Order: sequence, then structure tokens, then C-alpha cells
Amino acid sequence: MGAYRGGLNSFAVIGLASKPLHVYGKPTYHCEYHESTNTNNTTSSTVVVAQQILPDWGYGRVYTVVVLNCTFPDPVGLVGVGGKLILRAFSNGGGDRDLMNSTLEIQALSEDMGSVNASIYTSPPKYDYLYCGSSLYGNLSPERVREWIAYHVKLFGVRSHFVIHDAGGVHQGVLEVLKPWIHGGYVTLQDIREQERFDGYYHNQFLVVNDCLHRYRFMTKWMFFFDVDEFIYVPPKSTIKSVLDSLSDYTQFTIEQMPMSNTLCLTADAGNTYRKWGMEKLVYRDVKRGIRRDRKYAVQPRNVIATGVHMSQNVVGKTTHKVEGRIKYFHYHGTVANRREPCRQLVNATEVTFQGTPYVLDTTLRDAAPSIKRFELKTIGTVLQRTPQ
Repeated sequence: MGAYRGGLNSFAVIGLASKPLHVYGKPTYHCEYHESTNTNNTTSSTVVVAQQILPDWGYGRVYTVVVLNCTFPDPVGLVGVGGKLILRAFSNGGGDRDLMNSTLEIQALSEDMGSVNASIYTSPPKYDYLYCGSSLYGNLSPERVREWIAYHVKLFGVRSHFVIHDAGGVHQGVLEVLKPWIHGGYVTLQDIREQERFDGYYHNQFLVVNDCLHRYRFMTKWMFFFDVDEFIYVPPKSTIKSVLDSLSDYTQFTIEQMPMSNTLCLTADAGNTYRKWGMEKLVYRDVKRGIRRDRKYAVQPRNVIATGVHMSQNVVGKTTHKVEGRIKYFHYHGTVANRREPCRQLVNATEVTFQGTPYVLDTTLRDAAPSIKRFELKTIGTVLQRTPQ
């Protein structure tokens, strides 16, 4: 999937490998860096054994995600004439009988003359906050993507960037919503449709987030991992900067979920729901007790070696889960994949039990919606006033 420098003497290689081979065999990987010379000959650096990390916690299917850390004893490729990283994979007796001791050689990375900028590893990052999104697939709702991107650009501010991974979900309607933000420099769209050929866990989520981690590791102070049906929220007297400054001693923190109904809306909105954004009309929060709910997370990526979907187990430094009252996220499960009007049941109550689940009225994001709409209009103009269907 990708190979990236992690410093003057280290590299990360992210890819898919056979899950049965890693479960029942003992494959190994070696890294070798070839520095170019002025005579076009090459001199090889010391061969090193790569550290293997399997970040998908056993969730892999036919394929599992492998993150390889290649650390050389001394800096490589800094003489200014370029070079290449060679990866050798050894099956070590696993796999098909005809391939029991096979070796696969891959040119993982090629660096052109003068392309290595050593200062990037010590310089302040370009962004304060960068979003690494999981794979987008299916027939997604442009309306829900529209409000999600406007909300988060306003929340994170001008020193933020959003990496959207297209696994087939960025159809023309969604693309039209993203275009103004791409042109404004806020969004990068990554085409990852080719990885859909390979049977990994949930559209290869673990592959995508690890590639994003290492691709942008030195470009941002904080990196966020959550989905496009989830809205990060900080209290009115706080800012995202003040909250993250308070968590600066931690490499990683996880974020508590506020699950919202994707069906219940206010009776007062009857006949007008189609004009409202999802955050305006979906105002009932699930308050069932005794349920372990998924959390999402953020990291300071320079201290992270590999990562997951809900948190990383490969960090240098401290992790905290105690962020209550400082930051949370509202989860509108299933709304982005639903192209129909989400309001299926109108309610006139502050508390209600629906299909066995208790809900309370929570207008936190409804109240914020007018300011988000004004921000969108001010930032990109009227181009999205007629939202694609």
C-alpha cells in the first residue's frame, strides 16, 4: 500500500499479506537500502530484520495488515543522490508446498536525487489537526457528507486538513460536495478503490488508517481517527485547541460516544424535515445503561508506530481514556449510508422509549447548526445551496 520514511535511518512499509501464513507460519522480512552513486553503481547498506506489527488484532480475513518497521543502525540515503529501499519477504516453510521456502523481493520505495528533506523530522508540522478517514464505500448521502465537512472545518480551523479515502463511496454527488473544500486546500481525496479487490477486514480499514498515519505522520501535531457519521464536540467555553493543549502530555486519548437515534425527530419539524440538516432534526440520544460503546481517538503521530480503528496499541508515551466533560462525539449511525429521509418517527417529548431503547432530547448539535450554515456560506459561498441528491 505504501512505504514512508520515519526518520533519517528508519522506514515504515504498510501492506497486505496472507493471514493463514501469519497464523500458521513464521514469515520474516528483511530491509536493505541501496544508495546511488555518481557512477550509477550502488552500494548496499547493512541489511536489517524488519519489526513486524499486525495491527488488525486478528480481524483480518484472507488478508491481514502488516506494518513493517525498518530501522538501520545509521542514517541512509542522505548523500543527496537518491536510493531505493528493498524489502525481502521470506515464507520460512509456510504456504503452498511448492513455495515452502520462497523469497519475494519488492522495491518498496525509490527516492530521487535530493528528495530527502531531513528537516521535516524536527520542524514544526504544517497542520495542527489532520483527519485520517476510513474507507468510504457504497451509495453515500451527499447531504450528510456536506454538513459533516462544514462542521469539522469550522471546529478544527484553518490549520487543519482532511484526508478522505475513496473505496467507491465518493460518487459524483459526494464529489460535488467535497470539491469546494478540495479547492480551498482543506481536503485531500485518496483513490483506494484498487484495494477493494483484496478480502481484508471491513474494506481494509486497518490498512487505510495505517497508510494515512505514516504518509502524514510528520505533517500534523494531532491526528484524528473517526467516521463521517460522527461529529466531534467540545463544550462552548472550550476550543479544540484548549482541549488538546490540556491533553498534550498524552500521546493518545480516546473519545466518548454519544449515540443518536437515526430515526426519531421532533413533531415540531413535521413537513419541514427535508429542509433541515441531519444534525438539526435527529435530536434524540440513546441513554441505555450497561452497554460498552465504541470510542474513537486522536494521537500525536510522531510517537505512534502503528494504529487501529478505535485506538492504537503501538504508541510511545501515555494514553488516557478520561476525557469526560472535555471532548465527546455524537454518532448518527447509518445516516450517511441512507439516501432516504431519516426521520421515520416524529416525537413530542423530552424522554421517550422506542423499540425498547430509552432516549432523551438532546439539541446540542441542533443548536449549533445555524452557525455551521453561516460558516459554510462565508467560506465557500452558495455553491452547495442546492445540495446534490
